[in-house]
Amino acid sequence: MPEPTPAVVDRLRAVRGFVLDMDGTLVLGDRDNRGLAPLPGAVEFVTALADRGLAYCTYTNGTVKTPEQCADALRQAGIPVPENGALTPASSAAEEFQRRGYRRVMVLGGRGITEPLEAAGIETLPPVRGEPVDAVMAGWYRQELTFESLEVAVEAVSAGAAFYSASQSPYFATSEGRALGSSRAISAVVRDITGCAVTVVGKPSLLALQTAGRRLGLASSDLAVVGDDPDLEVPMAHAGGALAVAVHTGIGHAGSFTGLPDDVRPHLDLPDVGVLAGLLTA
Repeated sequence: MPEPTPAVVDRLRAVRGFVLDMDGTLVLGDRDNRGLAPLPGAVEFVTALADRGLAYCTYTNGTVKTPEQCADALRQAGIPVPENGALTPASSAAEEFQRRGYRRVMVLGGRGITEPLEAAGIETLPPVRGEPVDAVMAGWYRQELTFESLEVAVEAVSAGAAFYSASQSPYFATSEGRALGSSRAISAVVRDITGCAVTVVGKPSLLALQTAGRRLGLASSDLAVVGDDPDLEVPMAHAGGALAVAVHTGIGHAGSFTGLPDDVRPHLDLPDVGVLAGLLTA
């Protein structure tokens, strides 16, 4: 793990806003995203951001909860996140669907997706045959997933609906180890059968970073993105010109970020967010 250079520390201290991953960075919960417990240094780090007047939000690729429920769960775990301080792929999807003029979207997911879309004026439908839709979106859909729901999604996409995925991550971090991402599994089936393009609205898409930037009122270049997954937060930060900060408390570990090409290597590679707090406040 390389020591941060003075130039990188200077850039860190010039950052105006932070986009923070949840699972594996600030907290860990079980496979059903329950029982969140703060990771080392997380409370101190977010408190330091608040004390310094720095803008921040969380962005999780999970869609089992609404953004408001994510913020509430973090506060219950002792992480001081404001009520509107949490984002999910449903947040980005709502913006993207409005921009494209989509009115009806089939959702393979629960209230964590449907409520934000409906709040944006978009009608959501479960996977039911015979209902024309503009798009299909896959998210957290484990217990409810059936062969029939996959078949209906395939039929909708074959009929011309665009296909969106909350995430293409194979796994996400839990206190019980890594767990398979349902949106990746659903997407694999739909894409294999239809040959459709899969548009990711969560991390590492630039859509996700732009949504966070708009929420904070900042350009991407003024942000730092902090996360544990080598395939998510660091590439997204580079794509938007943000500062990329990696931690080793989730999917990634001390060897995950070494030897990578410059365009996917973190600017800061740290054991946990507590060390990041120390760099900010020293």
